[in-house]
Amino acid sequence: MADFDRVCVYVDSHFKAVDSFTALGSMYFIHKSLKNIQQYDFNVKEFKAISGHNKYVGSLEGVTTMEKEKFPKNFWPDFKWSRKGYMRTRWLIHNQGLDLVNVHLFHDASNLIACNSSPSVYSANRKKALRYVINRISDSSYSPLPFFLFGDFNFRLDTLSLVQNLSMSADIQTVKKDSSNEVEKIICEEKDNDHKVLLHIETKLFAYLHQAVFRENNGKELLKYDKEISAFHDVITEEEIHFPPSYPYSEDYTKPTQYMNTRCPAWCDRILMSHSATDIIHRQEEGESGVVYNTLGSNICMGDHKVIKHPIFIKMNK
Repeated sequence: MADFDRVCVYVDSHFKAVDSFTALGSMYFIHKSLKNIQQYDFNVKEFKAISGHNKYVGSLEGVTTMEKEKFPKNFWPDFKWSRKGYMRTRWLIHNQGLDLVNVHLFHDASNLIACNSSPSVYSANRKKALRYVINRISDSSYSPLPFFLFGDFNFRLDTLSLVQNLSMSADIQTVKKDSSNEVEKIICEEKDNDHKVLLHIETKLFAYLHQAVFRENNGKELLKYDKEISAFHDVITEEEIHFPPSYPYSEDYTKPTQYMNTRCPAWCDRILMSHSATDIIHRQEEGESGVVYNTLGSNICMGDHKVIKHPIFIKMNK
């Protein structure tokens, strides 16, 4: 890391501040070859030069080169309030201003509830939250700039439609709890092949017999069920996906390409951008290489999420 002579680190770890704690962390390492770069101070509303190592860990109250927000509690009165939100920094690189926004949206708490409707109630929550973030970073508090959104969006496949497709040739059994009419399990058995269990779904179980379908050809056949970003094409875009679902990978270091049977694999981890930001990354001269949008550590255990890489500043860092 010796070639990265300037560092800006922000880690919100003040968990006792229940009204504002997001658990988000953003770390920026600036290469010594990048001379013309400044960072925005949201308090004085101007860009300033960056020097040294600037690390803010714990309570980020009073840190003026970053702004963060936990999603309002009244957004989802029927769900438990959790540490989800966004963290924004603003930069000026070779006279090009832009926002970098770390986002963490809501997960699917129950596979069974996710199967109830299309789109699911969880998808609707994420849609509301992401629209809130986009509106907040585009409002008149500060001059709107091109922006990049990155992080764990928790986007899931359209579970109901996917399950219907996977179980078309299966016998489906719904198991309910004795004490109520609540569904406890969904079991799909193959009609032949000794009635093997094709798909078994519980609140935190999604066990599909032919798991390789999520990895073959980078899961391309399943991208048609990846629908959550489509509601935002008016304001954001994304490079084409040519990598398998980024979650939930096994945390067993001997199985770096295998998914856990806890959730339906999905492209949770993404890098999205405003249309004006797309214009920035595609400023290429003849002979220059294109944009790379892919995972890191495809054959290495990196936890349940694979990190997504995207060389944003193809043109600006020259």
